[in-house]
Amino acid sequence: MKTTNLLLISALIISIFIFWSLKEILILFFASIIIAMALCTITGRIRDFLNIPRWTSLGITLISIILITSISIVIIIPQFTTEFQELINQIPSAAGKFWELSINTFYSFAELIYKDSVPNLADRSILTNKLSIFPDGATLANGVTDSITKLVSLAGNVGIGILQLFFIISVALMIALQPNSYREVAILLVPSFYRRRARIILLKCGNSLSSWMAGVLLSSICVAILSSIGLYLLGIKLVIANALIAGVLNVIPNVGPTISTIFPLSVALLDTPWKSVAVLGLYILIQNIESYIITPSIMQKQVKLLPGLTITAQFIFTILFGPLGLLLAIPLAVVIQVFVKEIIIHDILETNFFTNNSNGRRD
Repeated sequence: MKTTNLLLISALIISIFIFWSLKEILILFFASIIIAMALCTITGRIRDFLNIPRWTSLGITLISIILITSISIVIIIPQFTTEFQELINQIPSAAGKFWELSINTFYSFAELIYKDSVPNLADRSILTNKLSIFPDGATLANGVTDSITKLVSLAGNVGIGILQLFFIISVALMIALQPNSYREVAILLVPSFYRRRARIILLKCGNSLSSWMAGVLLSSICVAILSSIGLYLLGIKLVIANALIAGVLNVIPNVGPTISTIFPLSVALLDTPWKSVAVLGLYILIQNIESYIITPSIMQKQVKLLPGLTITAQFIFTILFGPLGLLLAIPLAVVIQVFVKEIIIHDILETNFFTNNSNGRRD
């Protein structure tokens, strides 16, 4: 093996090791890029609509976000916090109620099936022994409570969380102030003959992320509105908390909508059991409307991700980066898909861009 090739392989291995050591910082930096892209997208829309300088539109964007956040903290957040705490307290009781209904239903079916042929099986004490492998309602409720406690303890280190949030917001603001400068710094890291192409690829990544963010925001708002209307018509309590949870968790495909269904189901089960079936049907209907009507109409230019790739990305990035990786799995997958499509498929496999342009010519 040539010395040059050996050095290249060694440099690649060292680079991978360094990136792996800095993975937590890199995922925070990517979160900053996502927020910066959102700020730049809103700023660009305001600038084009009002025909004003970028600095003015950026100031309007930041002031608007601060005002919306302040109003939410004063009006919405206290109500949501109260209702969410009540939701958490009701989940163990709902789990016990669900287990009790399940046992009673099993008894009823067993009596109908075995009453004439095997009378002894109709004895509930015998059935209870048959079901002894399952936990009782109290045990299940305690298990749910312990799980929730462990889940909440994941965010127990408030100091580190605040520091990470400060880092994300600070870097995002710096990038939003001078996005072109940071992009050019990134382009300088690639070979000179590929810089023009790299600039195009980065622009495509930015457009894809902007389209994804706009689509997800509108989709989540629609899901929250539809959930609030449906839950209000069904007479389900804690509408605000359940609707906001449905809208926020809609950002996480597959996993988020499933988790958001648990909370209204718990409330409905403690109220009237048949309402839980209606709530389940409502959320299935909302997700179908979101998947087949809302998303296709507002995300026409979004990079299409196959469901299998979406689930795979969520699984891999959750293992690598934890809960933040699950939240950022889709934008990461969008960026990776653009890189794979433009670099590996287009430039390497189809046009041999690197072979044709590695002769020292500067594009």
